[in-house]
Amino acid sequence: MNTPVVTQFDLGLVALSFLFAVIGSFVALTAASRVKTRNGRISLSNLVTVGVALGGIGVWSMHFIGMLALQMDVGSSYAMTETFTSLVVVVVAASLAVRYAAHNPDSLPRLAAAGTGLGLSVVVMHYLGMFGLKIYGFISWNVALVALSVVIAVVASTVALWLAFNTPNLSRRVLAALAMGVAVCAMHYTGMAAAEFVCTTDTRSAIPQGSDVISSFRLPSLVIVTTILMTVMLSLDQGFQYLRQRQMRAVAKALGARAAAARRG
Repeated sequence: MNTPVVTQFDLGLVALSFLFAVIGSFVALTAASRVKTRNGRISLSNLVTVGVALGGIGVWSMHFIGMLALQMDVGSSYAMTETFTSLVVVVVAASLAVRYAAHNPDSLPRLAAAGTGLGLSVVVMHYLGMFGLKIYGFISWNVALVALSVVIAVVASTVALWLAFNTPNLSRRVLAALAMGVAVCAMHYTGMAAAEFVCTTDTRSAIPQGSDVISSFRLPSLVIVTTILMTVMLSLDQGFQYLRQRQMRAVAKALGARAAAARRG
């Protein structure tokens, strides 16, 4: 007998998902400001940082924390293939979108094309991640809300790319990260609202099993550990780059002062 699944959200985990979206966005915006070097070349390390921070932390980690915030009265698990494929998709797409836009960030057509590509990758990531959620039942979709989530993703991604190249100072970057966090969460929870879960078994507590499946009870530790590792690695990279830039500026200043002194002498 098909019966609707009773759902509710854990507000603490909803807040945590927003925090992850903001942290990922902030690191990505910081790295994006260094993607294009002074000689016009693209910095591969910063490009990877943007992809992992925005796609991996700001979108993927936010998504799965948001999924964990969804409390259901049925047993559930997650397929690892879909879970990690969705991570690769959004990280690669975010890196490629920023690379494409970075060549000429003042070009609105280029920005719109990159934003559309990034937005559609976020949509693929979200719904692939939801497809990886396994219950003894199925999902019935509200097509109008699915379409709205696609529009939100594309618009938010385009704005995110614009912000990536127009947030030169810390205060603007923080505000931009907060705005991006709101946009990413808006897309995610709109997509969640589009889904109605239907149970098809009388044993509602039964948890789907399989060699490629992990219980929803074990997923939080997996996502949080993965996110913390990504955040620490990227933050250390950006911190070292900042210190190196300060050192280079100090050396250049000292050399300039010596040269000026020599000319006066």
